[in-house]
Amino acid sequence: MKRGSERQSEGGREFSAGKDVTIGELAALAGVTAEAIRYYEREGVLPAPVRRGTGRYRRYSDADVVRLRFIRRARDLGFSLDEVRELVALAEGDPARSCTDVNRIANAHLVQVDAKLAQLTMLRSELDQIIAGCNRVVPVAECRILGVLGGH
Repeated sequence: MKRGSERQSEGGREFSAGKDVTIGELAALAGVTAEAIRYYEREGVLPAPVRRGTGRYRRYSDADVVRLRFIRRARDLGFSLDEVRELVALAEGDPARSCTDVNRIANAHLVQVDAKLAQLTMLRSELDQIIAGCNRVVPVAECRILGVLGGH
């Protein structure tokens, strides 16, 4: 994760180091919803924010923006919440530590992705066969697709 830069941007939105942002601003900067932020806080992936002002509004730092972008990207790649938690801890931990654990997590996830791809390929083949056997001009009562789905 990036650290210590004075100005960072994503999607045309910028923030400056040291400037607190609201939950709505954080959501816009990280490309997630405010509800997703609350969820990540409840799950302990994103630390509880500082509360300031008379209404005790949540206020987030630039480090929170960077962390949330990291979380969002990892989730976009399909990593589970537990994997994301572990990756965040590794990213924010000892910078001199070997990346063996990161590679272990990524490789385990790749195995899961490959298994899902194999399953989807089989599913596609089966659907292709069902659709190919369809006679599109018969009444719904005689529809082969509905018949296969119904176990006939």
